[in-house]
Amino acid sequence: MSTPQLSGGTMSMFTGFTRLCKGLAVVLVGGHIVVQILPSALSYLALIPAKTIPFAWNLFTAGYTEQSIYGLFISTIGLLFVGKLLEPIWGSREFLKFIFVVNFLTSVCVFITAIALYYITRQEIYLYMPVSGFQGVLSGFLVGIKQIVPDQDLSFLKIKAKWLPSLALLVSIIVSFFTAESASYLPTMIYGTFIGWIYLRYWQRKPETKLRGDPSDEFSFSTFFPEFCRPVINPIATIFERMLCGRRSEISDESGGYTLGGTTLPGSDPIEASRRRERGARALEERLAAERLAAAGKTEETQKDATENV
Repeated sequence: MSTPQLSGGTMSMFTGFTRLCKGLAVVLVGGHIVVQILPSALSYLALIPAKTIPFAWNLFTAGYTEQSIYGLFISTIGLLFVGKLLEPIWGSREFLKFIFVVNFLTSVCVFITAIALYYITRQEIYLYMPVSGFQGVLSGFLVGIKQIVPDQDLSFLKIKAKWLPSLALLVSIIVSFFTAESASYLPTMIYGTFIGWIYLRYWQRKPETKLRGDPSDEFSFSTFFPEFCRPVINPIATIFERMLCGRRSEISDESGGYTLGGTTLPGSDPIEASRRRERGARALEERLAAERLAAAGKTEETQKDATENV
């Protein structure tokens, strides 16, 4: 099986966006327009820790409220293009559930962090700085790409898809030293990446195995870090793994899969993980092939019309 590319032809690149992603893009654009026309609405839509109680709804609305035109552009483009890849593979219901869970839990983590920083530093900026944007969910999407096509080469970046989440965080950390606006997005991106991994690693239900998550070694927490860091990361990650999985779930040294009472759970070994990735890659390849065929048909029809006109 040939390796699918993450981008199709020039013409098909801007087609094939799903209805759900288009609808969410409208929500993002609408939220931005509202806060531009009514700046006071930001106090009710964005996450402002000092006002989250009793305005608890901003834990949900903050993720869909873009304050800047640059953030709106990045979020909308990212949603449309990444959604075109992930939604057909996950399904619309699972895709929407992922967005809801990652957005909400990211906001909760940012809220808790802001409160903790206030009590540590006593600086009120942590309580009253409005935090909002879709960046947390976009970071979670990159984790989804890492899971589905980890070894896909990105021709425009000359790196593999599995490094996209780590690279995005590294760039965000570097940029945050130079602009205050980027620094406000950093916690959202960090928590979005982490919550996205938690969801896909432990919570996402797999219809083919009737189990949850992806416990394969290729999707472990240490794979977000370079090889030389993993001897330090692995022991910490193992403790975290056992806390989330419980005492009954262990990593089998022989098979690399999860065991329950000495029996390897189906779908938890590397072979099953590889099959899942092959199915995802195959679905992506079929979709891109259909887009290329449609683009070629449009080109042929255009050329035919031009010839008839002459």
